[in-house]
Amino acid sequence: MLGFVGIAVILIMVFGGYVLAGGKMGIILKALPFEMIMIGGAAIGAFLISNDMASVKHALKDIGKVFKGAKWKTADYRDLLCLLFELIRLARANPVGLEEHVESPETSAIFSKYPKIQHDHEAIDLICDTLRAASMNYDDPHQVEEVLDKRMEATLNHAMHSSHALQTVADALPALGIVAAVLGVIKTMGAIDQPPEVLGKMIGGALVGTFLGVFLAYGLMGPFAARVKTVVEEDIHFYQLIREVLIANLHRHPPNICIEVGRQNTPHAVRPGFSDLEEAMRNLKQDAA
Repeated sequence: MLGFVGIAVILIMVFGGYVLAGGKMGIILKALPFEMIMIGGAAIGAFLISNDMASVKHALKDIGKVFKGAKWKTADYRDLLCLLFELIRLARANPVGLEEHVESPETSAIFSKYPKIQHDHEAIDLICDTLRAASMNYDDPHQVEEVLDKRMEATLNHAMHSSHALQTVADALPALGIVAAVLGVIKTMGAIDQPPEVLGKMIGGALVGTFLGVFLAYGLMGPFAARVKTVVEEDIHFYQLIREVLIANLHRHPPNICIEVGRQNTPHAVRPGFSDLEEAMRNLKQDAA
């Protein structure tokens, strides 16, 4: 919602200020379709050249993050901590019983309590792979921590590709606007025998290209890229929490302490309350009894 508000503010302030200063929208509106074809078309073409199809689809999908925000909310972090609590308790009490949940999380009774997490392949793979490694006596916390750090880095780099792709387009737009403006000037020079009022409109239309390239770059595409980057960085904390809890588990801390380590390492904006989480885990213990 805030994204739509931001776009509305940009359009109203820029064009409203222009009109209030005595500018005429007619020149801009007349040149806009042609300039958009040149600038927008060139930007789309450059975007397609510099990315493969999977990256294009990923970037287009991630544009929705500008308006939707982060995927994981406070309730999701609470659910994740509860899920990890159940799995750690089971691993300590019955390591053999944990195997069916780790090997088939899609049919697991524990994972099915948290459908949003269950449908996130990255989270499920991270949890199951780490618990599986621990069950195979690959339980050196420092080795596992190093492996998880590399995995987090790879996940972040992949998730950031959309932001980089959008930022590349934003960086190119001002230059593409100049290209469109130069073409407008060439057109104007071809009509140099026309009266000044005609030439003035043609020059004004040519300058719309420069304006449009800069406006799209710094008013829309650049902020879009920055917002996607921010949302990706917010969502990566969800997977970092998994890392913190499972590493604490390998250090053989009590389950409650492992979960508190994860809670304390959760960003404040989405961190579950201590009492709220304690009550949720207490209910899990009662259900298991």
